[in-house]
Amino acid sequence: MPEEVLKAAKLRSLPKFFDFPPYRVDVGKRVLLCDGEPVPLPPKAFETLLRLLQESGQVVTKAELMAAVWPDTFVEENNLNQCISVLRRALGDRSEGTPRVETIPRRGYRFVGPVVERDDDATRPGPPLAPEADRPESGATPRRRVQRGMAVLAVLLLATVGFVLIVRWRSSPPPPIRSLAVLPFENLSGDAQQDYFADGFTETLITTLARIQSLRVVSRTSAMHYKGNRQTLPAIARELGVEALVEGTVLRDGGRVRVTAKLVRAESDSPLWAESYEREMKDVLDLQNEVTRAIAREIQVKLTPREHAALTTARQVDPEAYELYLEGRYFWNKRTEATVSKARDSFLRAIARDPGYAVAYSGLADTYSSSGFSYDLAALPPIEAFTKAKAAVARALAIDDTLADAHNSLGFIELTYDWDFPRAEAEFKRALQLDPKLANAHHWYAHELIATGRTAEALVEGQRALALDPLNPILNTHIGWHYIMAHQYDAAIAQLLKTLDLDPDYGLAQWYLGLAYEQKGMSPRGDRAASPCRQPPPGTRGGRGGPGTYLRGRPPRARGSRRPESPAGALPPSLRPGLRAGPDPLRSGPEGRRLRVAREGLPRSRRPARLPRDGPEARALS
Repeated sequence: MPEEVLKAAKLRSLPKFFDFPPYRVDVGKRVLLCDGEPVPLPPKAFETLLRLLQESGQVVTKAELMAAVWPDTFVEENNLNQCISVLRRALGDRSEGTPRVETIPRRGYRFVGPVVERDDDATRPGPPLAPEADRPESGATPRRRVQRGMAVLAVLLLATVGFVLIVRWRSSPPPPIRSLAVLPFENLSGDAQQDYFADGFTETLITTLARIQSLRVVSRTSAMHYKGNRQTLPAIARELGVEALVEGTVLRDGGRVRVTAKLVRAESDSPLWAESYEREMKDVLDLQNEVTRAIAREIQVKLTPREHAALTTARQVDPEAYELYLEGRYFWNKRTEATVSKARDSFLRAIARDPGYAVAYSGLADTYSSSGFSYDLAALPPIEAFTKAKAAVARALAIDDTLADAHNSLGFIELTYDWDFPRAEAEFKRALQLDPKLANAHHWYAHELIATGRTAEALVEGQRALALDPLNPILNTHIGWHYIMAHQYDAAIAQLLKTLDLDPDYGLAQWYLGLAYEQKGMSPRGDRAASPCRQPPPGTRGGRGGPGTYLRGRPPRARGSRRPESPAGALPPSLRPGLRAGPDPLRSGPEGRRLRVAREGLPRSRRPARLPRDGPEARALS
């Protein structure tokens, strides 16, 4: 017989009552009381409580608890976790804010706080009476004795009411948690080359938690801001505007992955839940779902049937394909021309390992789109880049039409390349219907609204994106741009200065700040505001000089010009064929010139580029 079963069987006899004010456990009647009122508990939760009270102050292992509560039945550990969660909700926290049932990571649980065992029905003593208060004095009249008796009763009543209110206030459950952030999980391997795995696990856990509609989850960019940060958890929570934080560790060991996760109530810095997991790599998606379900139970979030179904089913993944996908996301998030190229290679290799891996196709599409559109990352002619992006996103949606990221990627292509604004808007709305927490979908949808002249709606969408990802410099900068488009220059300046507080070296924010100043008639200050970004960031092509340089028609001052009269020399070679200079009808004077983008490769004027005939791209996009 297992040792834990023997230990459960040899326990001493139970007392009649366990008292831990304001609660009492009546063992014979099998009921939990709070100030004399019954507190409903499922039978197995009551058995769990009894076992913890018997060993009050001592650690009771999970195996011992399961042997005591389910002696003749094999159950999964999840059943015990549910009982513990029910107990914590019923008992609330102690006066100092710590839970009565404490989790001891990797071991079990412990009941915390003084417990009195009783074999009689003695009640806890009440407040002492005033000495001699009810003894009539010699010579006192009946009326005086009545008055004094009433006064004593009034004092007792007030004391009793006050005591009950204090006890109930202390034992009342804390407010529910409706917002949280997942901090970067720590890589325990000791190998910095494995950071991509810990960062990727963090990002996918954020995505999984964000499926819960009633829970606001801070997006990846803002969460990763705290990687290696030594701020206190309450301070981080205040900056992000959340009520709870999730932190943890990840260790990949061959074909297995070990994860520890902890949920902390931010205001009190008190742990609510902690658990350790170990799974095979092929089951890592199911592990993420399990962590999400545990957090949802602990914060008492009610899952919709659709959310519950999504969190109880997960496809097995090829371990190598999963790692390559995480590697691709890791490089993609660094956003330089070199890392985007590495990300593309990782996604292609993931697809080669698992041709049914929809999210890898979606990631691949984004690398192509940025290479054909983004000023800093442009490495391919737009006609080639977007033809490949369309093929990749079509494969993603053919595999999984419910993938919000893929619809968002398609919307971006329709917006920036095809200029098909109705289709772009439909794709962004579909992405947000599938995942209302997808900050980038709100962000790109705001761009479509700007393009169609709906600046007020664009500001609303932009603010929604920012609420989900408050420390993202791109989102903060584009809110400033939206204010400029709405001619709200003071608001734009305030927003862009706030952005530069987050990242003083962010060139795009400097450029838009200069533009906002110039639009207010403050062009000299505008040039100075943007001047720091004339040196390109490492790994980017740059080219954003002071906006006054371009908007006032002064090509000789354009940073990176190959010829003083040609600011186009600062552009990536892939974009130069699409530029030409012409008269500026809005400005006068001999220097009145502007750059007009003659978009190259639009379907209206050219046929789509041919897809590659062989190699990894051909196999992935065919």
